[in-house]
Amino acid sequence: MTKKVKIAIAGTSWWPDTMYMPALSQHPSVELVAALGRSPEKAQSFAKKWGIKSVYTDENLFITECQADAVIVSTPNKTHFPLTMKCLEAGKHVLCEKPLGLNYQEAAQMARLAEDLNLVTMTPFTYRYMPVNRYVKRLVQDDYIGTPYHLNMRYYASFGRNTEYVWRFDRCQSGSGALGDIGSHFLYLAYWYFGKIEAISCLLGFHGERPLTTPKGEPYELADDSSMLHLKFKSGALGSLHITSMAYEDTPFKQIHQYELHGSKGTIHTHCDWDKKQLVSSARAGEGPIKDNPIPEDIWEGVRRDTVHNTYRDVFRTKQHMARDFVDAISLGAKVEPSFSCGAIIQKYIDAAIESHNLGSWVKVDA
Repeated sequence: MTKKVKIAIAGTSWWPDTMYMPALSQHPSVELVAALGRSPEKAQSFAKKWGIKSVYTDENLFITECQADAVIVSTPNKTHFPLTMKCLEAGKHVLCEKPLGLNYQEAAQMARLAEDLNLVTMTPFTYRYMPVNRYVKRLVQDDYIGTPYHLNMRYYASFGRNTEYVWRFDRCQSGSGALGDIGSHFLYLAYWYFGKIEAISCLLGFHGERPLTTPKGEPYELADDSSMLHLKFKSGALGSLHITSMAYEDTPFKQIHQYELHGSKGTIHTHCDWDKKQLVSSARAGEGPIKDNPIPEDIWEGVRRDTVHNTYRDVFRTKQHMARDFVDAISLGAKVEPSFSCGAIIQKYIDAAIESHNLGSWVKVDA
């Protein structure tokens, strides 16, 4: 009988409740041993729902007493670095939400320590696992577009239109606003498709009508709610990313994703409306106009495709992706991607984008 991987989860909000717990609770090799939350009542309710025996509100006791093999860190951005470092120092494998740290220095320390201790880590860039994006990756790897020339990517979301204080737009709490929250996903995809980025130019936007003080009446530094980035890849390819939380998008997820990739041999277009459309279209040079390019059945893996939300649920809850992949790597003593090293690279790009905005110029990124 395969030894169970003992998992503890830090964070009891809606995200771990909907993303991680359904996937882990159904994994045959997982034993859920502990939960950490700020509110005793909420943490107890969370633990009862998922059959978790031990509940903590003190992170030091959580780490030293729970006897977990691995920890899922799904807490606010500001806590990622100190909590993860304590977990790593205690010899625990860690999956930590993105952005990995508040800055590259934090993320790099996390990645170095994990590597030194030979621990399995993951930075969960969720969109990597969706069928549209996995198919685009396959097409690029199979030389469908040939030598990459440029890519254009747009992430249009609506959550920034909220006029209340939100910690995600408090730079001290989040490190960056929409750039790090949703832009990190597309920076990762751009890096995954076209490779290392060597220079970034960025303009950040501050369009929302938000209070300039916290609910406690304390002033804070406002973080971006939108951004426009230009990228230069090490290969010579170029890229543009438009990231915004201020778009009016009336879909169930209040967001849409669109992008195009061009190269010497062809073009790929995608459109995901987070309702019913998960589309890839493409053309090879000299073979006619852009046309539908259906996602292969082996990439769908039998998940539901009636709505994007159902695809999303099934990909993470029933297939061996992300959190379940993390568990499998621990069981096998293997590495898994995206690791903390990858998360640190994306954090370096985020820092370079912020620096570019502040300087009003291109910023080079060390390889």
